[in-house]
Amino acid sequence: MAKKKTAPADTFATRIDIPGKVRTALINVLSQQLADTLDVYSQTKQAHWNVKGREFYQLHELFDTFAGDLLGHIDDIAERITALGGTARGTVRHAAQVSRVAELPDVLGTSKQAIATLADRYADLAKSTRDAIEACDEIDDAGSEDLLTGISRDLDKKLWFLEAHLQDAE
Repeated sequence: MAKKKTAPADTFATRIDIPGKVRTALINVLSQQLADTLDVYSQTKQAHWNVKGREFYQLHELFDTFAGDLLGHIDDIAERITALGGTARGTVRHAAQVSRVAELPDVLGTSKQAIATLADRYADLAKSTRDAIEACDEIDDAGSEDLLTGISRDLDKKLWFLEAHLQDAE
Protein backbone atom coordinates (compact mmCIF):
# COMPACT_ATOMS: atom_id res chain seq x y z
CA MET A 1 0.00 0.00 0.00
CA ALA A 2 1.36 3.43 -0.97
CA LYS A 3 2.01 5.95 1.77
CA LYS A 4 0.63 9.47 1.58
CA LYS A 5 3.27 12.05 0.91
CA THR A 6 3.95 14.61 3.59
CA ALA A 7 2.35 17.93 2.75
CA PRO A 8 3.66 21.41 3.44
CA ALA A 9 1.69 23.29 6.09
CA ASP A 10 -0.49 25.08 3.52
CA THR A 11 -1.54 21.96 1.58
CA PHE A 12 -3.28 18.67 2.20
CA ALA A 13 -1.48 15.35 1.86
CA THR A 14 -1.97 13.64 -1.51
CA ARG A 15 -0.53 10.72 -3.41
CA ILE A 16 0.09 12.93 -6.46
CA ASP A 17 3.79 12.56 -7.23
CA ILE A 18 4.54 16.28 -7.31
CA PRO A 19 6.71 17.54 -4.42
CA GLY A 20 4.93 19.70 -1.84
CA LYS A 21 6.82 22.92 -2.61
CA VAL A 22 6.08 22.49 -6.31
CA ARG A 23 2.40 21.85 -5.59
CA THR A 24 2.33 25.02 -3.48
CA ALA A 25 3.74 27.01 -6.41
CA LEU A 26 1.15 25.50 -8.76
CA ILE A 27 -1.65 26.18 -6.29
CA ASN A 28 -0.58 29.83 -6.11
CA VAL A 29 -0.62 30.18 -9.91
CA LEU A 30 -4.00 28.46 -10.21
CA SER A 31 -5.48 30.42 -7.29
CA GLN A 32 -4.69 33.69 -9.03
CA GLN A 33 -6.34 32.42 -12.22
CA LEU A 34 -9.36 31.31 -10.19
CA ALA A 35 -9.78 34.80 -8.74
CA ASP A 36 -9.33 36.52 -12.11
CA THR A 37 -11.74 34.14 -13.83
CA LEU A 38 -14.35 34.61 -11.10
CA ASP A 39 -14.03 38.36 -11.57
CA VAL A 40 -14.51 38.16 -15.34
CA TYR A 41 -17.47 35.82 -14.75
CA SER A 42 -19.15 38.38 -12.47
CA GLN A 43 -18.43 41.20 -14.91
CA THR A 44 -19.92 39.16 -17.74
CA LYS A 45 -23.08 38.58 -15.69
CA GLN A 46 -23.20 42.31 -14.88
CA ALA A 47 -23.07 43.08 -18.60
CA HIS A 48 -25.71 40.39 -19.25
CA TRP A 49 -28.10 42.01 -16.78
CA ASN A 50 -27.53 45.58 -17.91
CA VAL A 51 -26.98 45.55 -21.66
CA LYS A 52 -29.36 47.86 -23.57
CA GLY A 53 -30.17 48.74 -27.15
CA ARG A 54 -31.40 47.15 -30.36
CA GLU A 55 -29.04 44.19 -29.91
CA PHE A 56 -30.29 43.59 -26.37
CA TYR A 57 -31.62 40.07 -26.80
CA GLN A 58 -28.67 38.81 -28.84
CA LEU A 59 -26.11 40.25 -26.43
CA HIS A 60 -28.10 39.27 -23.34
CA GLU A 61 -28.04 35.65 -24.54
CA LEU A 62 -24.40 35.81 -25.71
CA PHE A 63 -23.16 37.19 -22.40
CA ASP A 64 -25.14 34.58 -20.48
CA THR A 65 -23.58 31.79 -22.56
CA PHE A 66 -20.12 33.24 -21.95
CA ALA A 67 -20.77 33.41 -18.21
CA GLY A 68 -21.94 29.80 -18.16
CA ASP A 69 -18.79 28.68 -19.95
CA LEU A 70 -16.66 30.59 -17.44
CA LEU A 71 -18.40 28.75 -14.60
CA GLY A 72 -17.15 25.49 -16.09
CA HIS A 73 -13.60 26.85 -16.19
CA ILE A 74 -13.91 28.11 -12.61
CA ASP A 75 -14.95 24.65 -11.46
CA ASP A 76 -12.09 22.97 -13.33
CA ILE A 77 -9.49 25.36 -11.90
CA ALA A 78 -10.85 24.98 -8.37
CA GLU A 79 -10.88 21.19 -8.65
CA ARG A 80 -7.27 21.18 -9.90
CA ILE A 81 -6.27 23.28 -6.88
CA THR A 82 -7.88 20.81 -4.50
CA ALA A 83 -6.51 17.79 -6.38
CA LEU A 84 -3.03 19.24 -5.82
CA GLY A 85 -3.78 19.42 -2.10
CA GLY A 86 -4.75 23.07 -1.86
CA THR A 87 -7.84 24.91 -0.78
CA ALA A 88 -9.85 26.55 -3.56
CA ARG A 89 -10.82 30.03 -2.43
CA GLY A 90 -13.74 30.94 -4.64
CA THR A 91 -15.77 33.53 -2.80
CA VAL A 92 -16.67 36.84 -4.36
CA ARG A 93 -14.94 38.65 -1.51
CA HIS A 94 -11.69 36.79 -2.01
CA ALA A 95 -11.78 37.27 -5.78
CA ALA A 96 -12.39 41.00 -5.30
CA GLN A 97 -9.38 41.26 -2.99
CA VAL A 98 -6.88 39.56 -5.28
CA SER A 99 -8.16 39.90 -8.86
CA ARG A 100 -5.90 41.66 -11.32
CA VAL A 101 -8.82 42.44 -13.65
CA ALA A 102 -9.89 46.08 -14.03
CA GLU A 103 -13.23 46.96 -12.43
CA LEU A 104 -16.25 47.17 -14.69
CA PRO A 105 -17.69 50.68 -15.02
CA ASP A 106 -20.95 51.26 -13.13
CA VAL A 107 -22.60 52.28 -16.40
CA LEU A 108 -21.69 50.27 -19.49
CA GLY A 109 -23.03 52.83 -21.97
CA THR A 110 -24.03 51.67 -25.43
CA SER A 111 -24.07 48.06 -26.53
CA LYS A 112 -20.85 48.69 -28.46
CA GLN A 113 -19.19 50.15 -25.34
CA ALA A 114 -20.31 47.13 -23.28
CA ILE A 115 -18.87 44.76 -25.88
CA ALA A 116 -15.59 46.70 -26.02
CA THR A 117 -15.30 46.66 -22.22
CA LEU A 118 -15.87 42.91 -22.08
CA ALA A 119 -13.43 42.40 -24.95
CA ASP A 120 -10.77 44.17 -22.88
CA ARG A 121 -11.52 41.91 -19.89
CA TYR A 122 -11.42 38.73 -21.97
CA ALA A 123 -8.16 39.82 -23.64
CA ASP A 124 -6.60 40.45 -20.22
CA LEU A 125 -7.81 37.11 -18.87
CA ALA A 126 -6.56 35.27 -21.97
CA LYS A 127 -3.13 36.86 -21.56
CA SER A 128 -2.91 36.04 -17.86
CA THR A 129 -3.99 32.48 -18.68
CA ARG A 130 -1.14 32.16 -21.18
CA ASP A 131 1.23 33.56 -18.55
CA ALA A 132 -0.06 30.92 -16.11
CA ILE A 133 0.55 28.23 -18.75
CA GLU A 134 4.18 29.39 -18.98
CA ALA A 135 4.47 29.31 -15.19
CA CYS A 136 3.11 25.74 -15.10
CA ASP A 137 5.57 24.78 -17.85
CA GLU A 138 8.47 26.17 -15.81
CA ILE A 139 7.21 24.21 -12.80
CA ASP A 140 6.85 21.15 -15.11
CA ASP A 141 3.19 20.30 -14.52
CA ALA A 142 1.66 19.07 -17.77
CA GLY A 143 -1.76 18.53 -16.13
CA SER A 144 -2.21 22.17 -15.14
CA GLU A 145 -0.76 23.32 -18.47
CA ASP A 146 -3.28 21.20 -20.35
CA LEU A 147 -6.18 22.50 -18.29
CA LEU A 148 -5.16 26.11 -18.84
CA THR A 149 -4.45 25.55 -22.54
CA GLY A 150 -8.06 24.47 -23.09
CA ILE A 151 -9.28 27.51 -21.18
CA SER A 152 -6.97 29.74 -23.22
CA ARG A 153 -8.41 28.45 -26.49
CA ASP A 154 -11.94 29.09 -25.25
CA LEU A 155 -11.11 32.62 -24.08
CA ASP A 156 -9.54 33.41 -27.46
CA LYS A 157 -12.71 32.19 -29.18
CA LYS A 158 -14.88 34.35 -26.91
CA LEU A 159 -12.64 37.33 -27.65
CA TRP A 160 -13.06 36.68 -31.37
CA PHE A 161 -16.84 36.70 -30.96
CA LEU A 162 -16.72 40.00 -29.06
CA GLU A 163 -14.34 41.62 -31.53
CA ALA A 164 -16.49 40.50 -34.48
CA HIS A 165 -19.35 42.53 -32.98
CA LEU A 166 -17.10 45.61 -32.98
CA GLN A 167 -16.17 45.30 -36.67
CA ASP A 168 -18.36 47.08 -39.15
CA ALA A 169 -19.51 45.03 -42.10
CA GLU A 170 -18.55 46.46 -45.43
